[in-house]
Amino acid sequence: MNKINKIIIRLIFLFALRVLMPDAAYADDSLIYEIRVPFIIGGHAAAIHGGGSFDLGEVVRIPDKSRWPSYTASAWGGESSVAASAVNAIHLLMSVEKEKGRTMSIIPLDTIAPAAGTDASIVIDAPAGKGLFGAWAPPVGSRVSVLTASGDIRPLDKTNVPVGGDSLVIGVYAEDMPYMVDFENRPGGRVTSWSRSDAKVIARVIRPVGGSGRFEGTLFQDGGRIRANHSGVIDVSTSPRGEIGGFQIIPWDHALTSKEMQGAWQLTQWMIIGPPDGKSEMGGTFPLFAGGLIPGTSEGDGLWDMWSTYGRRPLVTARLDGGEWQKLPNAAGRVDDALKNVTHLRIYFPTVREPLK
Repeated sequence: MNKINKIIIRLIFLFALRVLMPDAAYADDSLIYEIRVPFIIGGHAAAIHGGGSFDLGEVVRIPDKSRWPSYTASAWGGESSVAASAVNAIHLLMSVEKEKGRTMSIIPLDTIAPAAGTDASIVIDAPAGKGLFGAWAPPVGSRVSVLTASGDIRPLDKTNVPVGGDSLVIGVYAEDMPYMVDFENRPGGRVTSWSRSDAKVIARVIRPVGGSGRFEGTLFQDGGRIRANHSGVIDVSTSPRGEIGGFQIIPWDHALTSKEMQGAWQLTQWMIIGPPDGKSEMGGTFPLFAGGLIPGTSEGDGLWDMWSTYGRRPLVTARLDGGEWQKLPNAAGRVDDALKNVTHLRIYFPTVREPLK
């Protein structure tokens, strides 16, 4: 297909998204924007905010099946919602069957996401870590629907699978969330959520983080940024974009029950946290494992205004040996003691609101 034909197709789909289809799949004042992904090769994914449509890339492959059983933590999410938001994949939870998640994924063309599965993924010709996988990434828990060509709306699940001419619709809403969360990086350390109205301890550190590891998706994210968030992980990059290095924060139920996470009790690349009461489950809970964190904007990414462009860029900072807050130390590859001097971590949450407004 030549360049002129691609441009024509792109314009047709953007016109259809704004004119031929309903203005919003969800009638709700808290809706910030919608993501629409046409289930047709050659169609263009788009984000719709206010009166504008923003192109998110061409659909180059559609799935012929869903994935079951999917990765362990997918089952801790809400059905018909986003189960994971990352620089190299967005996983959508369709249903939970026999305590295992059934997923469909959206992935960029220039990467491979093992948890997605190529036959169960919509592939978008878009760069990893940007656009749909960066600035416009939906947070975990965002509702996912199927919009039919006739305009009907139904939840994405195992009985409502999109077909040619349908579109996936993901609604991103304004949520009341903390503006930052602090972690005391020591056994028993407090995990404190800070909001406009109060500060409260939402978890305790069971095992502190001490090193960096080779988490492949960090290749597409800058250091001190969120690489991925899902119902059982916060994945933080410690390396510049183009290099691999990072660590993960996981809830104790994931570390206790998931076979793939048993090494987290011996290795230094994981921080394990538990609930303040010492007994509740944390997987899939707000605000750390649902509802807020996203990869956010990268260099060259932009949203509808300057505040949102910078406000939806969650950052991770650190204190070394109890000193002042500073940038997270840079570490690429597996370095078991790369973060040994980190005594505190802080995650700034993304926002589209100016302070005090």
